[in-house]
Amino acid sequence: MGVSFHQLHIFYTVASRGSFSAAAQVLHMTQPAVTMQIQSLEDYFGSKLFHRSTKKLQLSDAGRTLLPYARRSLDLVQETEQAMVSFTKELHGKLQLGASLTIGEYVLPHLLGRFGVEHPQMSLSMRVMNTTQIMEGIRAHRLDLGLVEAPVTDIDMVVEAVMEDEMMLIVPGSHHLAGREQVTLQEALACSYVLREEGSGTRSVMEDALQQQGVDLRNLQVAMELGSTGAVKSAVEAGLGVTMLSPSAVRHERQLGLVKVLRVKGLSLRRQFYVVHRKEGVLAWPAASFLNFLRQHREKESE
Repeated sequence: MGVSFHQLHIFYTVASRGSFSAAAQVLHMTQPAVTMQIQSLEDYFGSKLFHRSTKKLQLSDAGRTLLPYARRSLDLVQETEQAMVSFTKELHGKLQLGASLTIGEYVLPHLLGRFGVEHPQMSLSMRVMNTTQIMEGIRAHRLDLGLVEAPVTDIDMVVEAVMEDEMMLIVPGSHHLAGREQVTLQEALACSYVLREEGSGTRSVMEDALQQQGVDLRNLQVAMELGSTGAVKSAVEAGLGVTMLSPSAVRHERQLGLVKVLRVKGLSLRRQFYVVHRKEGVLAWPAASFLNFLRQHREKESE
């Protein structure tokens, strides 16, 4: 009897987790069952794959040789599923997403609408959460995918840039700059700002871009700091200041003429949005199909 994908999956999980017990927890198996599958592989190859000790589990020379092939087998199965998605228009199942504030409230809804039209049999669920909550949800298998506004560093996760966004200067419809399409950095800095609280992803992108232009942030005129994008938009509409946000966040207000979106000459406010999912295992069909949808959307946007 030859080597099975299931055995290679178990072997790769044990190697990446560093213990049989940790792998058993991730794979939802008992530790004896994991041990038995590894022993079956060792019997088949006639060589030990791990050096076992009371302190640490280490790969043997044979194990290190097998590891990249096990990884390639996992990748191949995932690529196969993603490739076959295009031939399956009526996917069944449930897709559970977690998204950070800007993505979940202003970017994803219209994309989910398009995806839902293509796959009407699929049940979609999205929760707006912070990055920490999203990562916890993915680890606990409560979420299939997460979409976040900044790259995360986690050895157990795959992080992939799938969307690009560009923040711009947002001014009230009655502002003296509202008739312009573009302003200079000096003109933008002369304005009074309404901003998200310190530490928010949106504010960090703006501050990083300004610092790269040699701007001393202590000289920025901040009229008020608010805890949500909705509150910032309302304050700008009321004429209490200007801000820098993604145009997608003010799509409705812009159509009504309540705000105007301006480009700041020489200031790059581009940022990436990232999808996050577990490294171990293979994405289920609903998650794989949505990830493929996001990749195709990015390719169309870049054309």
